[in-house]
Amino acid sequence: MSQLPNMKDIGIIDVKFGQNVTVVNPVNLYGCSIGDNSFIGPFVEIQKNVTIGNNCRIQSHSFICELVTIGNNCFISHGAKFINDLFSSGAPARDGKDSWKATSIGNNVSIGTNATILPVKIVDNVVVGAGSVVTKDILESGVYAGNPATKIR
Repeated sequence: MSQLPNMKDIGIIDVKFGQNVTVVNPVNLYGCSIGDNSFIGPFVEIQKNVTIGNNCRIQSHSFICELVTIGNNCFISHGAKFINDLFSSGAPARDGKDSWKATSIGNNVSIGTNATILPVKIVDNVVVGAGSVVTKDILESGVYAGNPATKIR
């Protein structure tokens, strides 16, 4: 005999929305803040303690974990992923947020399809190429690509 699993509904819970925000369902948004004139595509998860600035586009299948701040006029392309746990102990952090690290994304930043962003700081006016893995702070405007991402122009 089979038992039913413990089901959790996806949806929008405790989100602070700015003016003129568009959200395409299905999404999983909870405990976050999304600025004016921003767009959230389908199959996106944005966790609590995330701030998305004004005039941003978060494209489908993106995952933005806790402790991420994204500035204004940013573009997060399809399938981009943010990481807050560096697995410092060789396994997922058992103490949760106490071991997690924050990520700060400046203004006018574009992050390409399937990029992975570890806990870093990225300054204003940066482009991160598709498939790139950002492992270190980006402290100078420009175009970055690769694994690990490096400045290419």
